[in-house]
Amino acid sequence: MTLFTYANSRIEELDTKRQSLTKALADMSDEAVSLEHIKRISGCLHNWDSIDFEDRRLVADGLISAIRATRESVQIEWKI
Repeated sequence: MTLFTYANSRIEELDTKRQSLTKALADMSDEAVSLEHIKRISGCLHNWDSIDFEDRRLVADGLISAIRATRESVQIEWKI
């Protein structure tokens, strides 16, 4: 039961962070994305197998608006 409580607590913490990041991304306009940021995302995609988790998360945050998962399906809402 302790593990379940910890997992739920961690899920809530991560969801709060996700909501904060989602709001920050929504506040940014498409014009605010710099060429440097686009190049970084492109470089990360080309080297996906060798980049660390944080870089992968940044790429996902830059490309994905929302992910909705149920037992039956997973829907990804892309920004592009």
